[in-house]
Amino acid sequence: MPFRSYDTLRVFTAVARHESITAAAAELNLSKASVSYQIRKLEDELGFRVFERKSQRLHITLKGEKLMHSAQLAFGQLDRDIRQLKETTPDLITIGALTYFFSRWLSSRLMSFMETNPSIAVRVEPITAPTDFPESDIDVAIFWGIEDWDKPDHKLDQTLLFSCPARPTANASVTKQVQKIGLEQALREIPLLADSSGSTGWQQWHQLAGLEYRPMQNRLVIPDSNDRVQAVIDGQGIALWDDLVQNELDSGELFFLSELAIEGAGYYLSCSTSVLERSAATETFISWIQHQN
Repeated sequence: MPFRSYDTLRVFTAVARHESITAAAAELNLSKASVSYQIRKLEDELGFRVFERKSQRLHITLKGEKLMHSAQLAFGQLDRDIRQLKETTPDLITIGALTYFFSRWLSSRLMSFMETNPSIAVRVEPITAPTDFPESDIDVAIFWGIEDWDKPDHKLDQTLLFSCPARPTANASVTKQVQKIGLEQALREIPLLADSSGSTGWQQWHQLAGLEYRPMQNRLVIPDSNDRVQAVIDGQGIALWDDLVQNELDSGELFFLSELAIEGAGYYLSCSTSVLERSAATETFISWIQHQN
């Protein structure tokens, strides 16, 4: 026959700890008569004594000691499980971002979001282009784009985070070469490093400059944006960069080759409408980042 008097076990463990019905009654806020009744009820169902009296003192029996040990382990595990169940599991959002954007803009600001929203856990996933987003588990993505660009998916909600004009950029040695042969010729002879939009950025800049887009055929493709910055620093080509390379401009590692910039370029937030509908954490993050300088 299965044991049913589990409620008496809590009373039993209190009496066993104190070896006193009076002390246990005070701890449990029960009368001594109620505690005595619970112990008798427990022993009746068990079919053995858990306490015996010697010299007017209460002593636990060997079987009582074994039962107390088992009950304490069970109650302890139950208490731990209940605490874990009561703890709020943090909402997790996954942010997709160009490594260039994350290291130069988002990283220094992200801690303030986490401090303000301790119930939201954040995972950052590197992306190289907008096309990485729809096939991933990313909740919200941030990438570089140009105004009126071709949107990769009409199901994505896309909003300009901030404008950041982009201009042709090179290192000191390539800059000297450009000054020697002229920018128009240099753009045909020196590799033009593609950005996260592919060739859209370069085509747009050439159009603004009134130049024919005729890049050399063996152009270098470097998907990771931070690696692409380093490639320009190393003299492997010319790339379109913006004010996020200000440190390299100040140090003389990089130079803008023209005052003409793609004014419509900037960083966009992209999020699936279905994610916004079901994720309050994502909505909180978007609201926060839109108010960052």
